[in-house]
Amino acid sequence: MKKKPFKVVPNAPQPLSFEVERRVRFEEVDALGIVWHGRYPSYLEDVREALGDRYGIGYLDFFREGVVAPIRQLHLDYHHPLQLHDIFTIKGELHWSEAARLNFTYEIFNAQGELTTSGHSIQMILDYQNRTVLMVPPPFFQTFLNRWQQDFNLGGKP
Repeated sequence: MKKKPFKVVPNAPQPLSFEVERRVRFEEVDALGIVWHGRYPSYLEDVREALGDRYGIGYLDFFREGVVAPIRQLHLDYHHPLQLHDIFTIKGELHWSEAARLNFTYEIFNAQGELTTSGHSIQMILDYQNRTVLMVPPPFFQTFLNRWQQDFNLGGKP
């Protein structure tokens, strides 16, 4: 059994999920015609950005509030290569945390539904000006967490 990438909080709301579909472009492949391993973090960025924009916790929202969320940890497992012109789906899930951090898991599937890549990332929330790690979520993010706990877990819309 695979170890969870981060602590699961008892009685936590269900993860928030989002999917993005893409097509492998010429600039993303190596001489063998497969996606270069260094392109995968940008694929994960696509789904993180889409999810953040959907739920009002995108990068510009953070910046307006004077905080940033740099990646502290990124882990990827490559299962099956993507090739030039492949259509693929990136699934991202934001997992509940009461700390000032973002815990994501990812799965990338090719058009045949095969898992090509999986992984996770952890982003810490920092005060932009002082570059200090926040120990508790900033007010705007706490409001988001409250909405998530109250609405999303009950099947409601954000």
